Amino acid sequence: MKYRFTLLKSFSVLLLMMMLTGIAQLASAQTKINVKGVVKDATGNVLPGATVNIQGTTQSTTTDVNGTFKIEVAEGSTLKISFVSMVAKFIAVTKNTTTLNIVLEDSNKQLNEVVVVGYGTQKRSDVTGSVTTVPKSRLSQLPVTNVLQAVEGAVAGVTVTTTSSIPGRQPSVTVRGQNSISAASGPFVVVDGIPLTKSGGSLNDINPNDIASMEILKDASAVAIYGANGSQGVILITTKRGTTGKPVIRYNGYAGYENLGHILEPRDPASFTQKFLDYESQNHLTQQFPEPVYNNSERANYAAGRTIDWVKETTQQGFMQDHNLSVTGGTPDVKYFLSGDYLKQKGVIKGYQYNRASVRSNLDVNVTSYLSVGANLYFANNNYDGGRANLLNATAMSPYGNVYNADGTYTIYPMAPEQLYVNPLLGLTTNQINRSVNISGNGYAEVKFGGVLKGLKYRLNAGYTYLPTRVDGYSGRLANTPLGSATAVSSETNSYTLDNLLLYTRDFGKHRIDFTGLYSAQQRKYFISGIAGTGYINDELSFNQIGIGATVSGASVNGFSGSYSDRYALNSQMARLNYSYDSRYLVTLTVRRDGSSVFGANTSKYGWFPVAALGWNVSNEDFLKNSKLINNLKLRASYGKTGNEAVSVYRTITSDGTVRFPFNGVSTVGIQANNLGNGNLHWESTNQANIAADFSVLNRRISGTVEYYDSRTTGLLLNRALPTITGYNQVVDNIGKVANKGIEVTLNTRNIDGKDFRWESTIVFAANKNKIVALYGDGKDDIGNKWFIGKPINVIYDYKMTGVWQTGEDPSKQDPVAKPGDLKFADINGDGKITADGDRVILGQQDPKWTGGLTNTFHYKNFNLSIFVQTAQGMLKNNADLNYADESGRRNTPAAVGYWTPTNNSNEFQSLTYTNTRGYGYPRNASYTRIKDVTFSYVVPQRLLDKAGISGLTFYLSGRNLKTFTNWIGWDPEANYSTRGSGDWVNNYPQTRTIILGANISLK
Repeated sequence: MKYRFTLLKSFSVLLLMMMLTGIAQLASAQTKINVKGVVKDATGNVLPGATVNIQGTTQSTTTDVNGTFKIEVAEGSTLKISFVSMVAKFIAVTKNTTTLNIVLEDSNKQLNEVVVVGYGTQKRSDVTGSVTTVPKSRLSQLPVTNVLQAVEGAVAGVTVTTTSSIPGRQPSVTVRGQNSISAASGPFVVVDGIPLTKSGGSLNDINPNDIASMEILKDASAVAIYGANGSQGVILITTKRGTTGKPVIRYNGYAGYENLGHILEPRDPASFTQKFLDYESQNHLTQQFPEPVYNNSERANYAAGRTIDWVKETTQQGFMQDHNLSVTGGTPDVKYFLSGDYLKQKGVIKGYQYNRASVRSNLDVNVTSYLSVGANLYFANNNYDGGRANLLNATAMSPYGNVYNADGTYTIYPMAPEQLYVNPLLGLTTNQINRSVNISGNGYAEVKFGGVLKGLKYRLNAGYTYLPTRVDGYSGRLANTPLGSATAVSSETNSYTLDNLLLYTRDFGKHRIDFTGLYSAQQRKYFISGIAGTGYINDELSFNQIGIGATVSGASVNGFSGSYSDRYALNSQMARLNYSYDSRYLVTLTVRRDGSSVFGANTSKYGWFPVAALGWNVSNEDFLKNSKLINNLKLRASYGKTGNEAVSVYRTITSDGTVRFPFNGVSTVGIQANNLGNGNLHWESTNQANIAADFSVLNRRISGTVEYYDSRTTGLLLNRALPTITGYNQVVDNIGKVANKGIEVTLNTRNIDGKDFRWESTIVFAANKNKIVALYGDGKDDIGNKWFIGKPINVIYDYKMTGVWQTGEDPSKQDPVAKPGDLKFADINGDGKITADGDRVILGQQDPKWTGGLTNTFHYKNFNLSIFVQTAQGMLKNNADLNYADESGRRNTPAAVGYWTPTNNSNEFQSLTYTNTRGYGYPRNASYTRIKDVTFSYVVPQRLLDKAGISGLTFYLSGRNLKTFTNWIGWDPEANYSTRGSGDWVNNYPQTRTIILGANISLK
């Protein structure tokens, strides 16, 4: 038997060799052509590892580290050039085909793109949930410190808001509106499979140059795999990995300047003094000095014509630079990626700055044919040091004030003896340290099974993050702190994640099954401590010896004196099943069970969150396969439940706080009621339905997605008011309901697709509407918090201004206490007087009713131009710049903010004597349209680079926040600009305009 088998094997080998010889002879009879070329992406970066295959044969090659290839091809053959996540190109070989310059387009518009969906990947055509891939063009060549800044306005259903442009500040972001009233509304962020959210870190720690792809999960089906963590959406970030081939060295660097996007100019000297004279006239005051100024110290400057531009004194030319160097390479079994980055940003307001230095190392190793391991190591150092100038005070100062004393130090009271305003530059004399470090290590091990278990994999993901911070400060005599004041606060966060994954993928004919099982454990420990002191004999030691102060105590940290610590833990189990029949009919079933440490002892800490989704690839049906109109059409629908913890740790536990009080002449520590715990607290739950259509038509000239969602959140975790006799003012309870629905549209078009010139457009549109369905179970509104049943969560509830009372008008039947120059309000209830109970109404919502974005990209040969315009419409905001109360006679005010006089009869602005005793918020339309960014790039032809040993070189010029169109009076409609009474002057940092010049270089 053994002999027969050996003979049969020998005969088979001989027959195979004869066949191969015949084929080789036949091929040799054809004309052979040596074809060489280079493969790049649309931005000019070379693509090492791209596959070049002769169609119909097994003969192929791959591009080397420089993106180049050589292959011998028979005339008349067709070459297929392909790369992961790129649209393949087919080239017919003729006798003239000797040198090729191939540009592969990104396939993020194609249904066969491979996308990250959480704990794995799927083909775009098989995805049943709402998963949006951020265009790769948004991840490079833009001067951003945080990747969310590149997403703003570019993804439908994702609202990114820059309330303050402080260097290093992370924007706020919501996905599909607000599903909760009190819970955090930001999405859950996962980097390389390990959570960044709840670890103490932020996206500010992630270098945008390291990001290979970024997906945003929006509906219940897409986020269900992350359970409670995904209730507000999920952002998945995958960093760059190593590739096969020789080391590739890449450098991406840019530098440029920043300035204020718009300056709300204070009044010039002539207008300032005229306002002072009008103020005295309206208040029937006698002028104190011959000069039209309020304070004695201003007289000499007025007489000499010396003026100060305080905004100019507190601002400066900002500068921003970033340098990134990476090395990638490896063998088929060992691949590596190493990246180092240094970013430095000098703010446009003096004293503000941000430095970040980061290093990332990603390693993937195939130990055996069935075992793979890998490690991701990341280090980021964030530096926000420095005392800061006060822009709020700068806008208030008299142009006749004094900046410096005779000895060159800053004058503390520039308009002495006026002490209402201190010098806005005093903060520059303080010593401030503000730093944080993020040290993260992630690793994985993956085992593939064979035989009858083919398609089965086990994967262990483990991640650890250590995040220490340091915030120290000293304010001394030069900063108007005569006794000196010092603080030193340090904290550390330790967190880990362990994911056990069982994955099974198998095809059975037309059937495809993809199963994912998960057991996960997360934990975070946080500790903070601080010390504070006052009373120092001099300012020499700053915060370096706080203990020598006359008074030393524990600094207030998180409402506690001296120190504070907490622990958070989450255990989870999850199962997901994807089923596909003939790539036409798709089913996704997901269930997750989460247990959180934040919940009490009287209820289960666990919640179950099931989701189901269906998909139909209509374009794969016989009746559409040959359609010339519809190239792709997929219908999707999902329904399921997600959860939200919504409360911080220890809210279920009753606790007391400490207080010092005098007893028999001695300071004694006592206790007082602090938090009333509720052991019955359980999860907020959100049920969401989603229906969508993905399509492309007219030979893929037009493609896009249309989605509609409707969600209902119940069991809201809100503060219920309590009678003060209980010793507590409130307790957290599961009460209330919120509804949230909206529509999202993404449209991609190829308007012109010529040989040398191409024009592409991307349009995104999203409209969202939320409303409060119930609050405390009694059907009543919560007017104190401005929560109204049937209305959006964030509304403007105020008086309705109808103008300004003019001379000769009779206010007695509407507002008896009003006088000419006062604001005129509508008497809503008709009782002849303006009251808070009867005349305040809902004027509008604070969140935009709809947002949109338009990107036009033009390509001409090696030149590329991208123009992105965003808009946000339908929101109302209180405008602090229109309300200065009784400061009007003393402070400077914006030139754009007028005031009423008996001669100009303004019907928009009040008189200088008006006092806003009703607390009117001055709501105004904050809608805007902005030229968000423009990027112009040039890809240097390869023939010019070969001699220099460079495999790729792209120069680009990019601008951000170039122009804003709005009716808003203020620094910027997005910015939250605080008033003097709020004390939050540090965050008064308006929108900035940035222009940079950069280069991407790849070395051979």
